[in-house]
Amino acid sequence: MVASEVAPFAKTGGLADVLGALPAALVKLGEEVAVVMPRYRDAKIPASDRIASNLRVVFGAHAFTFGVDQVVEQGVRYLFVDCPPLYDRPGIYGFADEHVRYAAFDQAALAVARYIFRPHVFHVHDWQTGLLPVYLREVLSGDPNFLGAKCVLTIHNIGYQGRFWAVPVTDLGLPRSTYNPEGLEFFGDMNFLKGGIVWSDAITTVSPTYAKEIQTPEFGFGFDGLLRSRASKLTGILNGINPEEWNPAADSKIAHSYSAADLSGKLECKRRLLEEMGLPVELDRPLIGIVSRFATQKGFDLVGDAMALLADERFSMVVLGSGESQYEDLFRFLRSAHPDRYALAVGYNEGLAHRIEAGSDMFLMPSRYEPCGLNQMYSLRYGTVPIVRATGGLEDTVDEETGFKFTDYTPEALVGAIQDALMAYKMPLSWRTRMLKGMAKDLSWTASARAYQHLYGQVASF
Repeated sequence: MVASEVAPFAKTGGLADVLGALPAALVKLGEEVAVVMPRYRDAKIPASDRIASNLRVVFGAHAFTFGVDQVVEQGVRYLFVDCPPLYDRPGIYGFADEHVRYAAFDQAALAVARYIFRPHVFHVHDWQTGLLPVYLREVLSGDPNFLGAKCVLTIHNIGYQGRFWAVPVTDLGLPRSTYNPEGLEFFGDMNFLKGGIVWSDAITTVSPTYAKEIQTPEFGFGFDGLLRSRASKLTGILNGINPEEWNPAADSKIAHSYSAADLSGKLECKRRLLEEMGLPVELDRPLIGIVSRFATQKGFDLVGDAMALLADERFSMVVLGSGESQYEDLFRFLRSAHPDRYALAVGYNEGLAHRIEAGSDMFLMPSRYEPCGLNQMYSLRYGTVPIVRATGGLEDTVDEETGFKFTDYTPEALVGAIQDALMAYKMPLSWRTRMLKGMAKDLSWTASARAYQHLYGQVASF
């Protein structure tokens, strides 16, 4: 597996969580798995072994020397590409030479495959690894070291494509013939993700519904036609969660443990969360939680109008997140206008995220689109009833017996779903049944890992 971020070593989003869980789940099924990631300056890497030095990649006018460090955990070999000129920088993304950084990373991953770990299947993730299949097919096609190797691309969010203006393919070490409307060219730009789509043997995305949605103009971000033409290669495999990390019966980050057999600790988690966030300790008042990146994709453009329409409803809300300033300002306004109802923590705090999942009665995810989503699965696991828009993985994981969904992307539809949840909360016995059905769902990586294992077997037999 080749990816730009892997939990717990480096993380900005759900991609890292997948790479932090899926490899170990595959090892439990008997697979041999190595994961390749850049060694960033701020990566949280434990003591590692330097297993290779002075490996080189040369392409266009660029030449880089790198080392490879290894950490083995849960049977997975994590291999870190150490190239200080490219990765010893503050942060992970956002640099002017991103095309060079990740073209070099893709070639370094191929060098790792040549000298250290010889795979049957390369599983590449998102645009940062989109050129690896192109190099494999167009540059290394005659190399016996890669005879029979196949590529699987997973698209975690098609809105992020790796588009670069005025970058000649020759500068990336690729033949001129790869830059055309059938190849890497995309409306005049170089598009890394398109390379992965065109040159991979199979394409997956992170939920069955999202696999259908990205074949439509509304959700395809310009790739809907390309993906429809490759529909036979496209599969949606739902992400899972780590049931050991997200387990209310054994979570050291929450105020009190609880389980489906004994839910009493959840009320104590609510009490302590209200105290921590400075809200009145009214345990009979429904508490809605949000843990999110603040972005329009997440549906927060609906929330301001929706909260105004819900002004007379009795509930409180705790919010944790950061992102676009307009949404941070929205939640700051709600907090200042109604300090007895709204609480806000700007930033990210892993412990608080767990406490919000455990202490809330409901969890809100009104996303415009959501490839998979993890927090709704955490919520189900913690007996916290999700309120979600019926899109992507939210549609696939939340049903009428475990949560509340709305379809139209309007404040009124969001308000309707929240009012339905608030009404249902007034019936404790049926609410408890709803909680228990959510907690009983198998949300682990086991089923997803088996689906990937089956797919690897299919592509390896081509």
